[in-house]
Amino acid sequence: MKRNLRNRASRLLNAVIEHLKGFVLALVAIISVLGIVVGYKYYRHTQEDPEFCMSCHMMKEAFQEWQRGKHRDIVCQKCHHLNLIEQNQLLVSYVVKGKSEFSQTHGRKKPWLECRKCHIDEIAQGSITLRKSYGHAKHVFMLNIECRVCHGKSLHLFKPDENACQNCHKDKGVHGVGMEAFSCLKCHSFAEKTPTMVSREKCTKCHKLPTNGPMSNFQCHQCHKPHGKIKLKSEDCLGECHGNEARVGQHDLHMKKGMECLDCHKAHKWVVGQGEAKNLCNRCHRIKDPKTFIY
Repeated sequence: MKRNLRNRASRLLNAVIEHLKGFVLALVAIISVLGIVVGYKYYRHTQEDPEFCMSCHMMKEAFQEWQRGKHRDIVCQKCHHLNLIEQNQLLVSYVVKGKSEFSQTHGRKKPWLECRKCHIDEIAQGSITLRKSYGHAKHVFMLNIECRVCHGKSLHLFKPDENACQNCHKDKGVHGVGMEAFSCLKCHSFAEKTPTMVSREKCTKCHKLPTNGPMSNFQCHQCHKPHGKIKLKSEDCLGECHGNEARVGQHDLHMKKGMECLDCHKAHKWVVGQGEAKNLCNRCHRIKDPKTFIY
């Protein structure tokens, strides 16, 4: 009798277990799916939603600058990211230390290491276009200067700090009259093709100069030194290029009388023709044909 009862109980238990197997498997499947969905949403929230950052940081100002800047279509986590190990370290540190400050790299250090991944074209060495500039190539690759040195003045706008140049180029202040307030980037463009990063067109935007005639194809800085000597004297002309002219025609005689090259040769026009001679030569003597001057 007892054996029959035990057999019946065993069969009943097995039947219940068999009946529950499907339920348990379905429950496990549902929990797994829910776990995947919740995990995916949590991952998207932590890795792709800028609002997640605001759960730890008071970042109203930074958030507003980000929205105004060129990176507004790039989420915070693209630059301010942590790998799985760093995330767990951050969590443990928060649990142990609470709200006390602790060392972390995803704030002000790591983002600057990400710049090159997106901006490699702009800083590529040997590039010659607006988007591929010599200036960046020289400073980033040749001089190994970090992006934040020049672009770290604001939180998220990343405009170049025009005062940053002076930190390295302390002897390159502008000494030209009327140019004292100019910033370095007013003349030095990182997008120029030439290694000097200063083209003639940069100067002629402000200074209207002849487009033909002697030395019209020269670069302005070959004669004018913005960081040193802007205005030329006779010794500059003679010392750099025109050393032989002092021995040609009447040049030596006039120079011995104390005259300067620029007394007769007006800057950027240079040629002394019949028209110029009428207002120059008669100051000291009767007018002569300028052609006789060089014989």
